[in-house]
Amino acid sequence: MSKFLQKSLTAAAVVAALGTAGAAFAQELKTDKDKVSYMVGMDVGKGLSSIKDEIDMAVVIQALQATVKGDKTALSQEDALKVRQDFMTKLQAKRAAEEKVKAETNKKAGDEFLAKNKSKKGVTTTASGLQYEVVKSATGPKPKDTDTVQVHYTGTLLDGTKFDSSVDRGEPATFPLKGVIPGWTEGLQLMPVGSKYKFYIPSNLAYGENGPGPIGPNAMLTFEVELIKIVPPTETAAPAPAEPAKK
Repeated sequence: MSKFLQKSLTAAAVVAALGTAGAAFAQELKTDKDKVSYMVGMDVGKGLSSIKDEIDMAVVIQALQATVKGDKTALSQEDALKVRQDFMTKLQAKRAAEEKVKAETNKKAGDEFLAKNKSKKGVTTTASGLQYEVVKSATGPKPKDTDTVQVHYTGTLLDGTKFDSSVDRGEPATFPLKGVIPGWTEGLQLMPVGSKYKFYIPSNLAYGENGPGPIGPNAMLTFEVELIKIVPPTETAAPAPAEPAKK
């Protein structure tokens, strides 16, 4: 059984076990057992919530009760296995279709934004399609793609949602330029040490269809980056930032 279904069925089991007592526990958790039970229910319930539209909880609970009691179930083990396999195939197809629509929507929105943004005063577009503007000028040296750099940055999505920020963490990120997304590898080589640039990165120079977590597929990304220094080879580099790093 997949971990996905295991979590979902465990959550349903908790619901069945608690029954109507759950309402009372929500108001008052008297014992450690009550608290642990409720905590488990909250935790595994997160797994169940992702397929809540695909199942009927009343039927799930009926099956759980019959199985726990040792009663005859409406499905044999062989039938249940086939239903599980068919369900996972259907669910995967549904998720893939949703991701495809999201990818197409993100790509179109990003392309439209970049098409308008390139004519904005102060914005430069490179041959690759990367767009940037200088927020703060500087006269320091520029890094090469073989260098390791230290930067402060804030990354946002097209709608302005912030998904990562070394500034918010209060600690700059240090990484080799060949270890990040192409838009960063190219863009940072344009920056003198001490400068701050704003990058508008097309999806093909970011994560493409494999955008992690809150980023999503084919997302255009905006980064405000301050190049603090080029790290000498003798210094130990910290791990690359979670979001800008290649997957």
